[in-house]
Amino acid sequence: MDRPPYSAAWLARWRQEITDVVGVMLLAFEETHGFGQGDNRVRVADEDERRAARDLAREPLVFDDLLTFYESIGEVALADVGNGYFIHTARDVLRRLSEEGAVFVPEADDPHGMVIGSDGGGHLFVADWGGAIHRTRTASLDAEEFDRVADDLPEFLDLLRGAVVRFAETGEPGLS
Repeated sequence: MDRPPYSAAWLARWRQEITDVVGVMLLAFEETHGFGQGDNRVRVADEDERRAARDLAREPLVFDDLLTFYESIGEVALADVGNGYFIHTARDVLRRLSEEGAVFVPEADDPHGMVIGSDGGGHLFVADWGGAIHRTRTASLDAEEFDRVADDLPEFLDLLRGAVVRFAETGEPGLS
């Protein structure tokens, strides 16, 4: 399937689509699930976050699609979609990269990556230097075992959008 070119406008539509679906899902969330809702939002980047994106741009592992993302989106927190999905802030990505260094992803074309997100089960999403997105098989980076979930960031974001829609419609969790 052809997708429109990835850009700030594409991200604005992606954000709005997720926001709309989550908004409807949350109307009956407590009644459906028996507990109150958590943090569920795709937040537009503010000036501090765009500054963090510019700082992140200095890192050799960062690729253009990720910079486009962080110039538009500050953070993704979807605590109540499946087990939860989170795309960390640019500042958090920078901090982790500074403190822990690059992640070794043996399955990647270039085995160096950085943690950009997680799910509520503790699995981490790692972007490799070439832009592919991988998920840890366990809730740890120690095992160095990953599954490639998307060839690039736009594909990953499409998978996330699909997971939000599917969960809202059927209650079935998971990226696919």
